[in-house]
Order: sequence, then structure tokens, then C-alpha cells
Amino acid sequence: MNKYEIMFIVKPDMEEAGIKKIADDMKKVLTDKGAKILEEQPMGQKELAYEIKKFKTGYYFLFNIEAPKEAIDEFNRVSRINENLLRHLVVKVED
Repeated sequence: MNKYEIMFIVKPDMEEAGIKKIADDMKKVLTDKGAKILEEQPMGQKELAYEIKKFKTGYYFLFNIEAPKEAIDEFNRVSRINENLLRHLVVKVED
């Protein structure tokens, strides 16, 4: 399995419980496909470099994971569908 770093940004117009649920749902997408979460880091609300969908801030989350390609493909698919995510980025970490 390869190591990846995943960052995603959740819309800021939700309540804290809703934001946490989105992060848990995204983690579940990964673990259901065989990924192992090595580190999970909620980074809080930060200002965006530029406006995305009329939002100037967003809640950032960072996951360090070990996962098969299928888990990453599913994460990308679900991230594109989820309207509460502003952006996501998956980077493969070289050993």
C-alpha cells in the first residue's frame, strides 16, 4: 500500500457538528475501502487564498493515510459529488 496525504476544505456556513460529520464521512469512505488512517489533523477555519463558490474561508482537514488505489479513487469520486466540500487534494508521499 502507498502512503498519501489528503487535504480537503469544508464549507464554513455549517454548524460545527455538521462539519465534523463531513470529516467523519470522508474518513469512512477511506476506511471502508481498506485505508489505514495514520494521522488525522483538523486545522480549523482558515482564510482561502481566493474566493471559492463565494466563500472566503473554509474548514481545513489533513489526513495522512496508507491506502490502496481503490480507496483513493473512491475518495476522489465522493469528494467531487459532495456539495459541502470546496476543494480536495491527494498527494502520494514518497518514502
